[in-house]
Amino acid sequence: MRRSVAEVSPIPISLATRSLAATFVSLALAYGIWYSYSVFLVALLREFGWSRSVLAGAFSIFTLVHGAAGLPLGWLADRVGPRRIIMVGGALLGLALCLDAAATRPWHLYVTFGLLTSAGVALAGWVPAVILVQRWFPHRVGTAIGITSSGIGTGIFLVVPTCQWLIDTVGWRWTWRIAGLVLCAWIVPAALFLIKDPPRASVRATAVPLDEGLSLHDALGLPVFWLLGLAQAATSFANQMLLVHQVVYLVDHGITTLIAASVVGVVGLSSMVGKAGGGWLSDQIDRRITFTISAAAVGASIGVLGLLALSPSAAWAYLYAVLIGVGYSAPAAIFPALVSDRFRGRHYGAIFGALSVANALGGGLGPWVGGRVFDTYGTYAPAFIAAVIGAAVSTAAIWGVGRGRPAAPTPGARS
Repeated sequence: MRRSVAEVSPIPISLATRSLAATFVSLALAYGIWYSYSVFLVALLREFGWSRSVLAGAFSIFTLVHGAAGLPLGWLADRVGPRRIIMVGGALLGLALCLDAAATRPWHLYVTFGLLTSAGVALAGWVPAVILVQRWFPHRVGTAIGITSSGIGTGIFLVVPTCQWLIDTVGWRWTWRIAGLVLCAWIVPAALFLIKDPPRASVRATAVPLDEGLSLHDALGLPVFWLLGLAQAATSFANQMLLVHQVVYLVDHGITTLIAASVVGVVGLSSMVGKAGGGWLSDQIDRRITFTISAAAVGASIGVLGLLALSPSAAWAYLYAVLIGVGYSAPAAIFPALVSDRFRGRHYGAIFGALSVANALGGGLGPWVGGRVFDTYGTYAPAFIAAVIGAAVSTAAIWGVGRGRPAAPTPGARS
């Protein structure tokens, strides 16, 4: 019979639960800012008249920086723990959002949002959070990460419509300033007083000691690592393209900005189900089956956007929101669990962080391709076809990963 962390560790389970809950809220705030860019994009288009590829380019830089930070953050979290990293990220994020509000040129947006805000989200966000949860809950990693990552869906559901309301009320500049103050006021104290790194003794008492597992160098030599990377890149390409351009697409087809923002809120609400449910289901059945279901939902959501173009209505928009919300979100829990299945051990953070770079490459390319295609052809149709192909490629790569865990490194292997 499996033993829980509480049974094998002298550390009270309340510390793990408290850390998970605080991380849930921090992810909600940080990634609410990430996904609110779709409503800021509409406001910036109206004020400056910049092209969609220029504005999407700022988000592409954001995604690339966020993902590229994964490798050093994973390595650092393996050594100093995630808590300190999250604390620094909250402070940086508050400052960066205030600087976003001062943008008057495209390069300002590229530096403040693309570089600084992205770095703040990366430090306060996904990679440190996954490592924290994976260490606290190694036996039910899919379920635990699914619950925690559903905080992102909560952020989309609450933060994005709130940002739209604030933009309509006080303007986009003050909206970013207010967001910066709120995020800093929560994340820094939460990391200081609520979030705790799991003690080494607690983790070593679990079924998989920290001194076991493949190093990043070992992982790089395995096809499974590259297949996971390809799957992440293709998934992120499709999903981020849709999530960045969804509001402006809906507005183009006669949906009001407020309804479009509420559609994003429904995306967030659905993603809570997708993350928590997808993580739980992936612990019960083959994770590849769960992933395939999510990819099919993404493809179906693109089909619904095509129907909306033929017959614009809020009903089609909300159906799209449900499908993309479930489809894009489930991999957020499935991927870390797949990596944990195959690369558990004291180098998990570095390996997961390295794979986040692939996620960033796809996520950075997708929004820019969507904007460039629209600027060139006046339609998103070719870009959406590319997104369907991306979902199919990611599914094929996941099935190529297999179910087993790579063998332990031979004696003398590099670490």
